[in-house]
Amino acid sequence: MPNRLAHETSPYLLQHADNPVAWWPWSAEAFEEARKTNRPVLLSVGYSSCHWCHVMAHESFEDQPTADYLNEHFVSVKVDREERPDVDAVYMEAVQAATGQGGWPMTVFLTPDAEPFYFGTYFPPAPRHGMPSFRQVLEGVRGAWTDRRDEVAEVAGKITRDLSQREIDYGGTEAPGEEELSAALLGLTREYDPQRGGFGGAPKFPPSMALEFLLRHHARTGAEGALEMARDTCERMARGGIYDQLAGGFARYSVDREWTVPHFEKMLYDNALLCRVYAHLWRSTGSDLARRVAIETADFMVRELRTAEGGFASALDADSDDGTGRHVEGAYYVWTPAQLTEVLGEQDGPLAAQYFGVTADGTFEEGQSVLQLPQDEGVFDAERIASVKSRLLEARSRRPAPGRDDKVVAAWNGLAIAALAETGAYFDRPDLVEAAVSAADLLVRLHLDEHAKLARTSKDGQVGANAGVLEDYADVAEGFLALASVTGEGVWLEFAGFLLDHVLAGFVDGSGALYDTAADAERLIRRPQDPTDNATPSGWTAAAGALLGYAAQTGAEPHRTAAERALGVVKALGTRVPRFIGWGLAVAEAYLDGPREVAVVGPSLDDAVARALHRTALLGTAPGAVVAFGVAGSDELPLLADRPLVDGEPAAYVCRNFTCDAPTTDPERLRTALSR
Repeated sequence: MPNRLAHETSPYLLQHADNPVAWWPWSAEAFEEARKTNRPVLLSVGYSSCHWCHVMAHESFEDQPTADYLNEHFVSVKVDREERPDVDAVYMEAVQAATGQGGWPMTVFLTPDAEPFYFGTYFPPAPRHGMPSFRQVLEGVRGAWTDRRDEVAEVAGKITRDLSQREIDYGGTEAPGEEELSAALLGLTREYDPQRGGFGGAPKFPPSMALEFLLRHHARTGAEGALEMARDTCERMARGGIYDQLAGGFARYSVDREWTVPHFEKMLYDNALLCRVYAHLWRSTGSDLARRVAIETADFMVRELRTAEGGFASALDADSDDGTGRHVEGAYYVWTPAQLTEVLGEQDGPLAAQYFGVTADGTFEEGQSVLQLPQDEGVFDAERIASVKSRLLEARSRRPAPGRDDKVVAAWNGLAIAALAETGAYFDRPDLVEAAVSAADLLVRLHLDEHAKLARTSKDGQVGANAGVLEDYADVAEGFLALASVTGEGVWLEFAGFLLDHVLAGFVDGSGALYDTAADAERLIRRPQDPTDNATPSGWTAAAGALLGYAAQTGAEPHRTAAERALGVVKALGTRVPRFIGWGLAVAEAYLDGPREVAVVGPSLDDAVARALHRTALLGTAPGAVVAFGVAGSDELPLLADRPLVDGEPAAYVCRNFTCDAPTTDPERLRTALSR
């Protein structure tokens, strides 16, 4: 039987194209094959940079006897969760409901009608740690399918009915107010780790969206505790092993509470979100560390994740060759004192070990250490440290590099566009803004069809077959809105409007709630709907933010109303689980602040005073403020209408809640108006 993955665009599926398993991609044809041959379906879900996905693939899917058994008794379907988040979400919900936990690789057995009846995640090749072997699981499922079909059908039917009847606790259509946001801040304070920064215990994830809420809450209310939590968490992460001290960029999460040892994969979405957080922290505090990390993270994305077509690849793997032919997690990034001395010499080697916290015992495995900046780092010569970092980076570049998932995901590119546009504007880096524009151009050229419907992925300039989901429409619109504010080009606002019109038409129900898939999307056993923010903003809260920003730029009442109604879920969840609705809380801060609308006009786009006013507007800390910049009398952006020069001079107009301040020609007065 053939393996059918060779012509897919997903790097994860292509990694399995040479398996002896007769894989199918997710398709109607696969389930028709299961019906025709009267076999159950093995659904295996993972992603390219997933360590345990690689392990299970090597142990089981590359094993000929296991493949022979699968090919005889099952129809095997392989899914990239990043390409099909809807399929992943529906069956992960079933796994978590049945087992109390989830993760990847996800292993689910389905009937030919796609109804799940047995679940798991990673299964080893031999029984261990209380887990059955994968072969034992396969034999058990086959036995049940053959001998107890009625029981399997009953279980599958019950699980499917239970899933279809689940409803989220959507708290109505009223947006949260002061009371709810103060309660959310209190909830985060209770979960805060004052010794190490961040929230909760190990494993510890960068709380980028909660940090954005904290920065916005401080900007709106002056709450010092909110700023302190954001600032200290950002510093701890930037000094920890979760941050690449040589090349910039953040790993996925820390396996410990101290941010010391990361899970080494680097995801585009983490780095886009964190780049923006550190840029906003600098905007609020002037922190040199925040400035450095924002710029280094932006440079990392452009240098290591940018594709030949101008988009951004999804991830770098955690694993790489350790020089002996073994693929080992973290091999590219870790050091021993002896390796430092070998590269740097007898004088600078020990200096680097002290500076980066590299010890004889090691902080990782086998006496190796992850580079950090310990809190008691002391005083070091800056030029000498710069030389050390440069030489170590050059030496590291000769190691076998981690693999790259070259898939371009629309949503994550939207997040990167917003981060790069703002970071480039803040720090006078037009090259970063140009990188954002190039990625936006790719999305328009390749991912948007003639009806402005969005494809979720592309690879090597070839668009994928899967339709965009809510987060794609919302995050790309967010990126385009940021580009419009930074560049003053109305085309980006226009494209954002096209995308958000699709959100209103296809993703919103009559109550104001949002679904993750469009009304005309492929029907699964349940239409996925998750408002919680996890690794990225949920489609729900991202849409609320983009709708709110678009309404502020254009005055579009349907978009404003839809944003308000969508924020009802933040009122319901913000006081109970603030860590998991962080972007929703950040959007609610913008809603309470207006958000403010700033129009800057000048006699030309090159006028120095007009550009100074524009920069001041972009650097304003008012939550969610939108900025329009252009020539007086221009119709490029709606906010520029009826905004003349003041006595022939460039001017800024600030409005909020249908009320406008007097226009100003003074950047200092504008700064004050946007920081009140």
